[in-house]
Amino acid sequence: MTKILPIFKTEYELARALANKDRKAYQTFYDGYSGKLLAICLRYISDKMTAEDVMVESIMKIFEKIGQFNFTGSFEGWVKRIVVNEALMFLRSKKMIEVDIDEMVQLPTDVSPLEDFEAEELMKIINELPVGYKTVFNLYAIEGYSHAEIGNMLNISEGTSKSQLSRARAILQEKLKKNEQRDIENKYNEKRK
Repeated sequence: MTKILPIFKTEYELARALANKDRKAYQTFYDGYSGKLLAICLRYISDKMTAEDVMVESIMKIFEKIGQFNFTGSFEGWVKRIVVNEALMFLRSKKMIEVDIDEMVQLPTDVSPLEDFEAEELMKIINELPVGYKTVFNLYAIEGYSHAEIGNMLNISEGTSKSQLSRARAILQEKLKKNEQRDIENKYNEKRK
């Protein structure tokens, strides 16, 4: 059995081929990136079919704007920014982002660290957050944007972004604490049987 060498050895080669409208590049891009891009969309949009639609719109936008990629940074990073922006535009168009301007919430100090939980469990709980909290949490904790950048993206103040993140963390930690307590009780009940 022969091993097939990848057509595009670097992300820059793929980006150049996309800019030249190479059909193989389109397929290679879709095969290599669609899973990651859908995961990003699902962090912002809970409905899978809608998230898939936003992913497809994002890919179309990437193909349309590929000429704007300047080959100085990460191609994947550039792609992810487009997907995040498309997800945010979708939420704004549906008026799903509602951000409250409230005071900061103090985080509980006696909560287990988030690393103790399975990624799937954590993502499920994140998806249960109100859309505004979830959006700010994703942008800050997962995508790595600063509060100033989030404020610009969502048209809110830096303080509001911090407040939303604080509230999201407090809710997440409370839910995780409840889940942890439930698991302990379940294990105890299993032993008693």
